[in-house]
Formats: sequence, C-alpha cells, structure tokens
Amino acid sequence: MNITLSQQAAEHITRHLEKRGKGLGLRLGVRTTGCSGLAYDVDYVDEPKSDDNVIEQWGVKVFVDSRSLPFLDGIHVDYAREGLNAGFRFVNPNEKASCGCGESFTV
Repeated sequence: MNITLSQQAAEHITRHLEKRGKGLGLRLGVRTTGCSGLAYDVDYVDEPKSDDNVIEQWGVKVFVDSRSLPFLDGIHVDYAREGLNAGFRFVNPNEKASCGCGESFTV
C-alpha cells in the first residue's frame, strides 16, 4: 500500500485530532456517488475496523478499508488553504477522469 501525506496534511490532521480531544487518525476511503462513480470519503477514526490497512507518516495514522485500497493505492494527500477555502487535495494516479464539478471521479 503506497499512500503518502504531505507535512501540511499531517499537521492539519494532528491539530484537528487535538481539538476533538480524541481519535486515532484519519480514515480515507471511497464511496459510490456522483456522475463519475466514486468520491473520496474522509473521516476521523476513533476505533479501527477489522479490515483496516494502516499507514503512518509524520506521526499520523491513515486507515484505509480493504474495499477502498485498490482505488487509493499510490494517492498523495495534501492540505491547502487558498483565500477563504481550505481542504484536502488528492493526487491519485488511478484517477482516469473526474466530473466537471469535481465531486466524483472514475478509475
């Protein structure tokens, strides 16, 4: 499993977990939705699931379920702030196309 985090993403996750006062790390997955078929699903993990794959970078754990792993292998997760907008950015080598609004993608 090859998933990487930027230092900015790791720092954001760490700050958010500290602010929440609990949590083990970030859950990254995919769900079926939108006009292109798949969308990224991001949440914080309080308890791991039995089929989780876990990577750790910059002191942050990322949990990925077995179903999502083939779609996310090789992904780079960044966190960026542009003006009033801030959020995770995904660079996924498996992504073949995305919808015009950026909500979903296909592999």
